Amino acid sequence: MTELDVSWQRAAARLLDDLVAFEGACFVAPVPATPVVAPASDELSRFRAEICQCSRCALAAGRQHFVFGTGDPRARLMFVGEAPGADEDRVGEPFVGAAGQLLTRIIEAMGLSRDQVYICNVVKCRPPGNREPQADEVAACAPYLQRQVELVAPRLIVALGRTAAAAMLQTDAALHALRGRLHSFAGVPVLVTYHPAALLRHPEWKRPTWEDVKWARRELDGVVL
Repeated sequence: MTELDVSWQRAAARLLDDLVAFEGACFVAPVPATPVVAPASDELSRFRAEICQCSRCALAAGRQHFVFGTGDPRARLMFVGEAPGADEDRVGEPFVGAAGQLLTRIIEAMGLSRDQVYICNVVKCRPPGNREPQADEVAACAPYLQRQVELVAPRLIVALGRTAAAAMLQTDAALHALRGRLHSFAGVPVLVTYHPAALLRHPEWKRPTWEDVKWARRELDGVVL
């Protein structure tokens, strides 16, 4: 057993404890007075400025903030979720509620921090009532995600949940059918796993999620099994 394997096993134990602790969590992360804007490369910053007033679909009319993305603009690892929720809409940053706190723990269990990865959503504005994005809303934002991936140029994308995977991979396959193999989006390998919000509702999915997380770490490290 390698030192890396031992480290992963220890991290796995911590992560599973965290998942149990987060089951049923209903707290709301503190909301800053102003939107959080992550440090960005000049190109990524310019792109955000170009599209942040987007009105290509009806979601623009009900948003508080356009939720672009956050993290390292040259990250090796990118996480892509579904759409902003109420907390994210208020703050202007993706994954800041209970699911976001859990995502942070998952990232830390990989030996990384949030500022070392890039996090965004398929859809940049909150759908009413946190419903799933509709096809026209996904289509309106599709070029934005494509350009974000091109600018960040990650080594690996982790698609969080069925909606994100379906949008990027242009498929209606079930999530369980998409897990366990690498896909591709904009020339970048894509690994599909459960959305952190789903883990809060379905603790039985935490162990397969950890297998996906270990696989993602191996991909980043170039480990061949």
